[in-house]
Amino acid sequence: MFIKTILSTFILVLCCSLIYAQHIPRVGSPFVQQYNKSAYHAGNQNWGLSISPEGFVYAANTEGLLSFDGQEWRLYAMPRHSSLRSVLVHTDGKIYVGGAGEFGFWTRSKFGKMNYSSISDSVKNKELLRNDDIWRIIIDKDAIYFHAFSKSYRYQNGKIETITAQGEPFLFGHQVRNNIYFEQIPSGLHQLNGKQLQRIPDASKLQQANILSMLPYGKDQTLIATANNGLFLMNPSGEISSWSVQADDELKRFQINNAVKLYSDQYAFGTIQNGIYILNSQGETIQHINKNNGLQNNTVLSMAVDKQANLWAGLDNGIDRIDINSPLYYFSDLTVNIGTVYSSIIYNNRIYLGTNQGLFYSDWKGVSNYQSLKFSIIPGSQGQVWQLANIAGKLIVGHNSGTFELTNNSLKRISNVTGAWRFLQIINTNYWLQGNYTGLGLMQAKEEIAFLKQFQNRKEPIREILQDGPNNFWLTNQQHVYNLILSSNYDEVKEWKDLSNGLPKDARVHGVYNLANNTVFATDSGFYRYDNVSNEFKAYDELNSKLGSFSNANKVIPIQDKEYWLIKKSHIAKIEFPNDGNLRIDSSSWNSLKGRMMNNYEHILNVNKDLSLIGLDNGFALYFNQYPASKQIPKPIITNLWNITSDPSAIVDEMKIPNSQNNIRIAFASPWYSSAPVQYQYLLEGYTDEWSTWDQVAYRDFTNLPFGKYTFKVRAMTANGIQSEISSFTFRIQAPWYFSWPMIILYILLALALVYLFRKNYERRLLEHQRKIKDKILAEHEERMAREAEENERKLMALKNQQLEQELEIKNRELANAAMNIVYKNEMLNNLHHELTNLNDSNGNKLSNEQLRKVNKLIDEAHSDDRDWDLFEKSFNEAHENFFKKLKTDYPELVPNDLKLCAYLRLNMSSKEIASLLNISTRGVEIRRYRLRKKLALPTSKNLTEFLLEL
Repeated sequence: MFIKTILSTFILVLCCSLIYAQHIPRVGSPFVQQYNKSAYHAGNQNWGLSISPEGFVYAANTEGLLSFDGQEWRLYAMPRHSSLRSVLVHTDGKIYVGGAGEFGFWTRSKFGKMNYSSISDSVKNKELLRNDDIWRIIIDKDAIYFHAFSKSYRYQNGKIETITAQGEPFLFGHQVRNNIYFEQIPSGLHQLNGKQLQRIPDASKLQQANILSMLPYGKDQTLIATANNGLFLMNPSGEISSWSVQADDELKRFQINNAVKLYSDQYAFGTIQNGIYILNSQGETIQHINKNNGLQNNTVLSMAVDKQANLWAGLDNGIDRIDINSPLYYFSDLTVNIGTVYSSIIYNNRIYLGTNQGLFYSDWKGVSNYQSLKFSIIPGSQGQVWQLANIAGKLIVGHNSGTFELTNNSLKRISNVTGAWRFLQIINTNYWLQGNYTGLGLMQAKEEIAFLKQFQNRKEPIREILQDGPNNFWLTNQQHVYNLILSSNYDEVKEWKDLSNGLPKDARVHGVYNLANNTVFATDSGFYRYDNVSNEFKAYDELNSKLGSFSNANKVIPIQDKEYWLIKKSHIAKIEFPNDGNLRIDSSSWNSLKGRMMNNYEHILNVNKDLSLIGLDNGFALYFNQYPASKQIPKPIITNLWNITSDPSAIVDEMKIPNSQNNIRIAFASPWYSSAPVQYQYLLEGYTDEWSTWDQVAYRDFTNLPFGKYTFKVRAMTANGIQSEISSFTFRIQAPWYFSWPMIILYILLALALVYLFRKNYERRLLEHQRKIKDKILAEHEERMAREAEENERKLMALKNQQLEQELEIKNRELANAAMNIVYKNEMLNNLHHELTNLNDSNGNKLSNEQLRKVNKLIDEAHSDDRDWDLFEKSFNEAHENFFKKLKTDYPELVPNDLKLCAYLRLNMSSKEIASLLNISTRGVEIRRYRLRKKLALPTSKNLTEFLLEL
């Protein structure tokens, strides 16, 4: 990290080398950024200043060590709250400090944590140290000198030695090149050689002079600054001579307190009573900066030069940064209210400013001589001054109340026509056109400047005028564009046309200008050109597309051939039309002036190719074109990392942030010091894929970050668009406890167990499923077998039933046959009985009764023989499943004849057949049927035969 810082610093210094080759401007004042105690929240006095390798500013304040990174001031209190008197940053990054009875060093760890290590604790005699203030710190290789008025403490290899002056007190210690000097009182200046102090040969010349600073001068000389005796030069042999400079009397009167060497052999001297004087190596005054032109306080206690060559001043009340290396210098006299500058001109070794307060002037010696501009108002000029012009060698003033000529520091009226906005000389003539509140005027420059006439054709304001031919002119105000054709002697209007065809409706016209030999009309819709063929305005699309947002510029001011200023509501851009046809535009180098000019009335005076005067709301700025801006800005430094989950707390070194603390703030700063603020752009890889918009806020909060690895990237950009390299750092939001490795291992084991249990359960379910399928298949098989068995049984039953039916049918036939046989037998017996009655013997005589009786007896016995019935009954029961048994059980009152009748009826025999079987008449059968129905208790609707068949 330290090596990277050194390399970045080296690159920055290298890139600034062009600046260092230039000299500080001698006119105007550099921009001064004030930091009062309410800004840095510490004590008034700042006794020492030092710049770290990365560009941080450290101040020895009465309340501790102040640190500034370009964004935020921080105060670090000393042990026992000691006041600090000195600070010096070593190239290794250690910040050595000294104060009241205390000295040591601070170290800055990653992300801004400051740790203090006391060296003075190793001093044996604490009582003597308690009365010492460490006013200077000198670093000489591996030795550090902490210098007090009574002694100097040398810290080397972890040991402390004291250097004394043999009973004499010291004043201050100094280091020039590789030499260390101490001033002893009263014996004078001494050089430290090893551990011995050797008196400088010419020390008597500076005896009691109080040497406040010693700086390298030239190749081998030393510049000595004393409190009240002025400046001296010392050669390598120790010879000392007085150095007479331009500000010698002022430096002696206002008492030098400190000094630093600037770039290009220029020196800054801080005084007790009158701010800072800057001198070059010839002793000429370059700048004087005090309370009148920017400093908070005229008492300068300390000074330092940062990596951009800005000068920092620790004051008796505050800290100021002076941008001496800037190409922009300013005039803003707080003692004279000159107002907003609308016009300016350099005329007869004076600079004139036309403002809303009047006409002001000051002597002008150019930029090669130092001068403090002191403006005074021209008597009678109070009011709005619109335009200053050199017409035929005379200074003409366009004023709200008319047109004037400045003669002998007074105004001479030329015209009463109010509001002289614009003057334009007609090419190759001594005539001038004037745009004013009520139209267009004609002026002539001979021995005297004369206002010839006000054209009466139109009485409308004319803001801009452009000649586009010998007698052809374009005129504009905010609402109209006019084409004017004058007579050959210019005193009459031949044609005055209002042209608007092709312009957007209600377009605001800013003016008409010659831009790269093209007549262009600036509007709020972009630049237009007039087409003489179609007689209409056409958008200048080719130019508008190249100009971007500046296509809506409200003013065009020529600089020199093919170079122009474009102004868009106080935003300045410079464009060039090189021969290669590729337009170049710089729209950011003057961003620091944005908003400091009067919109639509912006003014730039090109004094020469290297100097331009830019009118501001209160004063003006001087732009020195030969002072190129640095092309390198240091990359941002991550200054702090905060945990903002609850109360903000610093995260110092640990880049593994607990998941419960996943709300962080990242602060960053680029130690780049300018009048315009630095902007930043950031990206958090792992959280977003796009860079943020540019913003001046130098920190970013990230809340509820998911666990994982992140890389924070940030870059800076100056007001003129120069971007820095990217700074980055990586951190990790730790996983929550339930995603820690032990828990992950537990989850894996649980997952394996679950997989095992699932597998077992699956196997069990699979077996169960297989069993169910097997049971189902078996059940289906059994069911199928049962169905088949049932079907077979049914078929068998049907077959059996069929067989039974067949058997029954056979039985019934047999029974019927048996019954028929009985019937036949009975009929035969009856017939036999009948025949016997008619039978004669051989003699032809009827048989005797005895014979008939015997035969009838035999016939009657045959009729009453029950063997046929018993056989019939047995066969009937076999065929009809114990039919008689059921009848007897259900109807016990039935007699045998009833049973016989039931059997015959079941066989569906007719009454005649039944009568024959029963050996009764048919009538007797009907009577028996009747009686049987009553015994069976059958209703009349029930058929007796069907009832018997259903049993």
